Amino acid sequence: MASNSQTPGEADSETIRVRLPNSRKGEQFAYAELMLGSFHIRVRCSDGVTRLGRIKGKMKRRAWIREGDVIIITPWSFQDEKCDISYRYTPPQRDWLRRNKYI
Repeated sequence: MASNSQTPGEADSETIRVRLPNSRKGEQFAYAELMLGSFHIRVRCSDGVTRLGRIKGKMKRRAWIREGDVIIITPWSFQDEKCDISYRYTPPQRDWLRRNKYI
């Protein structure tokens, strides 16, 4: 039987690495609203616009995105109603963003 050597306060102090949107690249926070199939998702962006998001190629098999997830998107420069989804936050990362008032 292994004993737990952590004190109750230590679990909260573990380091969580969180990627933030790069404003120079036009990235911003968004919420996944509706799964449309074929790697397309309706997203609500932090600027108030609802866009059609496309999951980028390298994310298709690595990260499963569900409705309600917090993600990073990059709006298209030539069609403002569409965007690319570039990152999905895990639940601990989402909690960190809320605690530090990013979302």
